[in-house]
Amino acid sequence: MRSLRLPLAAALLAVSAAVPVVLAQTPAKKQPDVIYVPTPQPVVDAMLELAKVKRSDVVYDLGSGDGRIVITAAKKYGASGVGFEIDPALVNQARANAAAAGVSNRVRFVTQDLFTADLSRASVVTLYLLQSINERLRPKLVRQLKPGTRIVSHVFNMGPEWPPEQTVTVDRSRIFLWSIPPR
Repeated sequence: MRSLRLPLAAALLAVSAAVPVVLAQTPAKKQPDVIYVPTPQPVVDAMLELAKVKRSDVVYDLGSGDGRIVITAAKKYGASGVGFEIDPALVNQARANAAAAGVSNRVRFVTQDLFTADLSRASVVTLYLLQSINERLRPKLVRQLKPGTRIVSHVFNMGPEWPPEQTVTVDRSRIFLWSIPPR
């Protein structure tokens, strides 16, 4: 028996050396496409005003950071909202900020890539991304959002193919507004 085990072990070693070993890996955590830079509160207020947010609106903030846009929409206008953020630490901060503002019953924050999120329930979408990301996101917005949904972006537009309906400047920051057209 002993003589059989040794040649078998040697044969297995020879075969395993010739076959590449593939180890299962956990998927790498997706890194944010942009760094977190908070939108100044006067710009938040102007974005929501430009979008004409009202109590019946559902505000989605894509890349919601500390949650200030969705929280302000809930606190100032009585709207409900969802913040999508890829950084779990910022989601936790946004949830704590919502609790401190007394609006946790009107808003929620989820750790999710904005490109995989279902946006169809939004009536207002806010963005502070890069123009290249806005342009990548544009087909999804047009496909998933209902006609009349307002989109407001801080600093970055959607490219020359989709000019904004309105542009305002607040504290040297440009804010752009679009509406999803009828189908």
